[in-house]
Amino acid sequence: MFESRKELLFIYSVKDANPNGDPLNANHPRYDEETGQVLVSDVRIKRTIRDELLRQGENVFIDGEPKTLSYRFSELKEKLGTTNGQDTLRKCIDTRLFGVTFALGKESFAWVGPVQFKWGRSLHRAKVEFIQGTGAFVTKEGGEQRTIRNEYIVPFALIGTYAIGNQYASERTGAEEDDFNKLVKALWNGTNNLITRSKTEHRARFLMEISYKKDFNGLIGSLDERIKVTKKDGSLLDEDEQLSLRSIQEIIINLEEIYDKILLLKDKIEKIKIVKDPDLEVTHLDNVKEVLGEDKVEVELR
Repeated sequence: MFESRKELLFIYSVKDANPNGDPLNANHPRYDEETGQVLVSDVRIKRTIRDELLRQGENVFIDGEPKTLSYRFSELKEKLGTTNGQDTLRKCIDTRLFGVTFALGKESFAWVGPVQFKWGRSLHRAKVEFIQGTGAFVTKEGGEQRTIRNEYIVPFALIGTYAIGNQYASERTGAEEDDFNKLVKALWNGTNNLITRSKTEHRARFLMEISYKKDFNGLIGSLDERIKVTKKDGSLLDEDEQLSLRSIQEIIINLEEIYDKILLLKDKIEKIKIVKDPDLEVTHLDNVKEVLGEDKVEVELR
């Protein structure tokens, strides 16, 4: 099982791409009309992680291919040398981390995953643009009129998501500390490895992993809602400035509220790991090091 409770904050940027299209709405990017924020489902985030884990050779239950449950289960049983659902899925890293509902034949069970992601949201108001272009082929033999291609893109969005790692749920699914470490790496590397046309220019920018001391069951909570995007002078962006944002070099990520919470829980925190894009300016990292001590805060530029 996990050694202790964990919290994860992840920020990535999207430029001239579709972060998460809605198939029931012409693949329009998921969008909160009230706040003007671009949305990304937890399912999309987990898919990014699964795809990267697959590339790393890990056993994954949901491999993204169009298969029936029965066929996929048979594939895995043959590969893993297992005979039942519980043994089979306990050998798959995604079901150990995210949980599963399984019902096939006479066997059925459900595991609550120890790692749960919130929906991602852009940290500012963002635009969605409708783009048209011509396709590669004509509409009929001998004709000159090419097919029309329609798509939506988001010119720029800085998206934040948040996850909790629950040590008690990990005992039920068999998830180990190493599984969580692989998830963290896959989240960062998998975002940078997205290669579909609608997912180009996805870039991991900031990751914070908070590990608490054993037997502590609290947390800060909603780390993604405790950060602010500001201009270089520290002032907030107005609505027009948020919509015209096109680069991380135009802004600063302010962690003051998270730092205030860390200050209150400093005796309960075992370690904080941070991975940061060198181009992204983030405030209060030195304050976090100061209050916890250099030995408890690991910062990597990547």
